[in-house]
Amino acid sequence: MAKFDTYRDAFPNARLTRKNNGVLEVALHTDGGKLVFNGHTHEQFVDLFHQIGEDRDNRVVILTGTGDAFMDAIDPEGFDFFTPQGYDKILREGRKVLSNILDIEVPMISALNGPVLLHSEYALLTDIILATPETVFQDKPHFDFGIVPGDGVHLLWPHVIGSIRGRYFLLTRQLLDAQTAKEYGVVNEIVPADHLLTRAHEIADGIAALPPLTGRYTRMAITQPLRRLIDEGTGYGLALEGISAADVARSMAVQG
Repeated sequence: MAKFDTYRDAFPNARLTRKNNGVLEVALHTDGGKLVFNGHTHEQFVDLFHQIGEDRDNRVVILTGTGDAFMDAIDPEGFDFFTPQGYDKILREGRKVLSNILDIEVPMISALNGPVLLHSEYALLTDIILATPETVFQDKPHFDFGIVPGDGVHLLWPHVIGSIRGRYFLLTRQLLDAQTAKEYGVVNEIVPADHLLTRAHEIADGIAALPPLTGRYTRMAITQPLRRLIDEGTGYGLALEGISAADVARSMAVQG
């Protein structure tokens, strides 16, 4: 079982703070500013969510970003999509990070402080989603890189907004504004940016006041269908993503 003091400062791209009532705030960042996602954060977040899930003193988790975006920037540093060994690492981490989020057995709140252009599946695995008026959703980098969006978004977007809408969202790189996302059932509340974390903590404090096992077991009960969905489809999706990446690599080699 993890203890907060042993992992609080262990993650260079996550600022962790916890109140006495067990509400843990996780702010993703790069050097104190908005997060730039790369191969190193891909690896790091596997252990981040594992440690959070192993700490029985956490009662509610608030997941948020830093600066003007939740996650809108990606850098290829640290990724190796183009060798079997390199992609094996990506596939293993991609499966594990989602299962580790679901293994956080306490209610989770996403406080989306701005655009979510990649890894929106992290937010879709939480239980309550708050957004600002500036928040938009898109799956941008997969098709930008010419690869299959198989890291969990292919499962969760059709699940959340419906099969036809979800497939359209992915295939057209649709940009969903906060209001449309709320109408589609992705967002629970749209909150001004300067009140976003205040509102997240208001909700979290109410949940943290429940008996510990009630909050914990409620999260476990309501996410069981998601666990089945992720277990059944993530490995397959990531395998297809890897095949498409190998084809991109082949095309690049021919052109070079």
